[in-house]
Amino acid sequence: MVERVLVDTDVISFVFKGHSQAAAYSAELTGKEIVVSFMTVAEIKRWALKRRWGSSRTARLNKQLGQVIVYPVDLDLCQKWAEVMMATESQGWPISPQDAWIAATALQANLPLFTNNAKDFAGVPKLTIISHR
Repeated sequence: MVERVLVDTDVISFVFKGHSQAAAYSAELTGKEIVVSFMTVAEIKRWALKRRWGSSRTARLNKQLGQVIVYPVDLDLCQKWAEVMMATESQGWPISPQDAWIAATALQANLPLFTNNAKDFAGVPKLTIISHR
């Protein structure tokens, strides 16, 4: 069985763009099934719209997104999101709603989170974070 990992928006962006930061994660991601949160897809799509990508670049992005597993939102994930928000708030370590969706996805799917922004997730209990920053 192939190991699955959840990849944060920053890391998947590095990989898609061929950014130099991608090399730090490539070896560990090779041979694994890449899972992203629906929120990561939304963030990347917003980024492309904001930068007014053309149709060919957007098509390339969609092709790359077709190669990953997109974890969908459901009622259980909504509950997990609420728990993440409350846990971080109660610790005095608030998290953005977007990052809370990504953390909730990792927790719900029982997957480690590959991120270049570990500090954004530091207050999330029981979250396994893998970062090369």
